[in-house]
Amino acid sequence: MNVLAFFTIAVKSTRSLWRFGQTVLGIIFRHPITGTSIIPILPDGRIVLIRRSDNGRWSLPGGMVDWGEDIPTTVRRELYEETGLELLQIRRLVGVYSSPNRDPRIHSICIAVEAEVQGTMEIYDKLEVIEIQAFSPNSLPPEPMSHDHSQQLQDYLNGLTIVA
Repeated sequence: MNVLAFFTIAVKSTRSLWRFGQTVLGIIFRHPITGTSIIPILPDGRIVLIRRSDNGRWSLPGGMVDWGEDIPTTVRRELYEETGLELLQIRRLVGVYSSPNRDPRIHSICIAVEAEVQGTMEIYDKLEVIEIQAFSPNSLPPEPMSHDHSQQLQDYLNGLTIVA
């Protein structure tokens, strides 16, 4: 194993451990965890979705805000880890979703944004993502999406900005 491969595994293990620690701290201290959902829009207008490994459902890319990060940094990092795509710009806030039941794992507050992206789709976080695909807005997958991402996408398509 070369040094780069070892470092990559160590970083992923540290991130997984940190995310587990965040979840435990959230449970212990009973405070919601802040996260992001990204609605990545390719130059041709298609929307990029990921299929999650934990439940097999389509989902928006995104994840928890790490300690010391702001929302744009989290969006850039999660987008790249889960899709391999580069963030060009955050176009707009789609909503803030805070229902205690929106994430089956923990109480999380999700900040959903529309993002202009470019690049080649590639999975870097193979523990969380099993598939990436781009869909035109009128041909999104019909099956239920993970978490409340169907609602977030519908709010985006309706041009809404939601606080829920």
